[in-house]
Amino acid sequence: MSGLIKRYEANERLNHWATAILFILLACSGLAFFHPSFWFLSGVLGGGELSRFLHPALGVLMFLSFMIFALQKLSDNTIKDHDKKWLGQIGDVISNRDDNLPEIGKYNAGQKLAYWAMVLSMVLLMGSGLIMWREFFSHMFTVDTLRIAVIVHALSGFVLILTIIVHVYASIWVKGTIKAMTTGFVSRAWAKHHHPLWFKSVDK
Repeated sequence: MSGLIKRYEANERLNHWATAILFILLACSGLAFFHPSFWFLSGVLGGGELSRFLHPALGVLMFLSFMIFALQKLSDNTIKDHDKKWLGQIGDVISNRDDNLPEIGKYNAGQKLAYWAMVLSMVLLMGSGLIMWREFFSHMFTVDTLRIAVIVHALSGFVLILTIIVHVYASIWVKGTIKAMTTGFVSRAWAKHHHPLWFKSVDK
């Protein structure tokens, strides 16, 4: 496509949106279990009993889907010196003083921190969720272990939800980001402006 650069392959976009849909279903049902005020959200998965059955199964699917994407993007999300400098100039980032910022690669430091927050949250959610899974594993653990798992699961879910909210907001804030995940392409001008090091590596 003339004037455009491919940022995401079709399989990456499919994986991303599948994970996003699973996240919404799991966040809603998880909040329903967390507090009675949110119980109405259990309707997203067909009500209480069905939600209790589907939530852990969908959780495993989301974990696997996300980890495939995370492994694909691991090398792009290592923290480098220019990322530390970018974080040190967060005031310029917020004020949109892009010309003052160091050149960055495919992802900026904020995106990389979100990536690692999601990875950690997903691992903790998966581990604690397996311990709590009544049909298969919960009988293998002590009551104290189950209580700790419940706390870890709730806190990890909270962190993941906050991280996703920031992720969505940032995607809207930086125009062209959502288009990259829907079409797979970004304009050359967008790439050069927002991710110059990445632009230089692919513009050959």
